[in-house]
Amino acid sequence: MSSPSSAVPSTLPTAASVPSPATAPAAPAPAVYAPAGPAPAVSARVGSARTVSAGPTVAELLDFVRRTAEDTALIASLPLDPEGRTWVRLDGPRGSEAWLIGWPPGTGTGWHDHADSVGAFTTASGTLKEHSLAVRLPTDGWKTLELNDGVDRERELAAGQGRAFGQNHVHEVLNESDSVHAVSVHAYYPPLPRIRRFSRTGAVLRLEQTEVPEDWQ
Repeated sequence: MSSPSSAVPSTLPTAASVPSPATAPAAPAPAVYAPAGPAPAVSARVGSARTVSAGPTVAELLDFVRRTAEDTALIASLPLDPEGRTWVRLDGPRGSEAWLIGWPPGTGTGWHDHADSVGAFTTASGTLKEHSLAVRLPTDGWKTLELNDGVDRERELAAGQGRAFGQNHVHEVLNESDSVHAVSVHAYYPPLPRIRRFSRTGAVLRLEQTEVPEDWQ
């Protein structure tokens, strides 16, 4: 995975308002599939104190999505739609959020980030392309930013290939094939608190909307 550059936006953020979340289609009910993985978080009492183990690491999330992507029966069970993406929620390791996603030819996510969650994804079939930004965006209080040169990254992920990423990772994921569906497995920890969606024209990135879990679950 590429190391973040030290580049920062060359124009200070403006405008503090954030649009109200847009309603997204509801996802199907959670799947019962739970591949073997790191042990679930456990709690125990020590005297009067209650301790809870930490969530999964980025490496554990990447291991989970890679192993899940190898489950050919699960991958084949995902309903595919020729017009739009399909998704099923999975049981992620130790309280993480996980999804199995189908990508018709020519579809993509658009630019977005994952707030304070870390994550990983692996292509299970087909090929996906990721465009990402090697720069940390301001958390709040802006509407448009002008990006410096050299912050763009691109990678192609064929079946079996994946990547992990840290907090506030900004990217878009695309299936650029003209004829072949792609399927991928994704995992995030902690479960996504919000997603910011952006549009981009050249070097200008614009915040379009902020989604919260109720918009996609």
